[in-house]
Amino acid sequence: MKALLVFATLTVAVLAKETFEGWTSGRGPVRVPVLSLSAVKDHLENNQMDYSVMIEDLQVVLDEEEEEMDSAARAAEPRNTDSFDYSRYHSIEEIYRFQDMLVSENPSLVSKTVIGQSYERRPINVLKFSTGGTKRPAIWIDTGIHSREWVTQASGCWFAKNIVSRFGQDKVLTDILNKMDIFLLIVTNPDGFAYTHSRNRMWRKTRKPNPGSNCVGVDPNRNWDAGFGGPGASSSPCSETYRGPRAHSESEVKAIVDFVKSHGDIKAFVSIHAYSQMLLYPYGYTRTPTKDQAELHNLAKKAITDLASLYGTRYRYGSIINTIYQASGGTIDWTYNQGIKYSYTFELRDTGRYGFILPANQILPTAKETWLAMMTIMDHTSKNLY
Repeated sequence: MKALLVFATLTVAVLAKETFEGWTSGRGPVRVPVLSLSAVKDHLENNQMDYSVMIEDLQVVLDEEEEEMDSAARAAEPRNTDSFDYSRYHSIEEIYRFQDMLVSENPSLVSKTVIGQSYERRPINVLKFSTGGTKRPAIWIDTGIHSREWVTQASGCWFAKNIVSRFGQDKVLTDILNKMDIFLLIVTNPDGFAYTHSRNRMWRKTRKPNPGSNCVGVDPNRNWDAGFGGPGASSSPCSETYRGPRAHSESEVKAIVDFVKSHGDIKAFVSIHAYSQMLLYPYGYTRTPTKDQAELHNLAKKAITDLASLYGTRYRYGSIINTIYQASGGTIDWTYNQGIKYSYTFELRDTGRYGFILPANQILPTAKETWLAMMTIMDHTSKNLY
């Protein structure tokens, strides 16, 4: 897995997003090809624009990450979910095996449903945590909709194990599962995730070809039928925020849409991204507040307070458009418009020092602190079902 270019990452105070390829689209640090670095620095300095170099050579960091993964992969394959290493990043095949082990070990609590297939025909696996019954009120959690955000899929694995480990011991979690189901989709963008391991660590989108373009993929968080095609999404297939030819054109998105509609009683929907350390609620495509803004805002405040209680990690919170940027066609705007009041997006660690290549030693702290905020949202949901 080698990047095609060596990049330096700079933090720039003022920089038009069209000028250079963003570390993440339209915000935060930018990546600069090494051959252009001197010219970029001269441009910034000549225009009196403050900057700092965060990562002098991104390729070195990527190589170190790959070496660590290769070393771990040579270790003995885990025989059960107790021996699964939650403190490192895993390939899609390893995560699929983990899911199957978790189900086989906990058949009375966990089941797996394939809700669809990716463009490259990989299964979209949803874990269901349930104490019985059908179509009970439910909570949805997904991770990895943007494939390069590896700490989210890693956190999703830890969440899954934590649920089965804590059920029956944690009274709040047990009470939730005694009246609600939890659905967890760990690898929301399977093709993109596989591609980040095989070809391009920084890949964000899906992998479906775009007719008439050499550029591949759609941003699955701009593909939902909520302000689709509006500001904050691109009509260019080469853009990292390409919205796609139509709403729900991506099979990965359509699978979730069909599942949500067929289930009919999902009460909370949490989509987990990285990075920026934020907890966001709708809307992203319009400045019109939701009718539930006060409740969503207060719950977000409590959730990030509980998150910070573990390691002191600070999060910002608020509506997407007022906290981060305008974005149309986003997941939780669509779910909120479907009547799922408690629709939230997390942006996990960090705030840009490592960004998408967060060191593996931060996986467990990230997952554990995020779980506290998740529990706050799930507990509130379970107490406000009707």
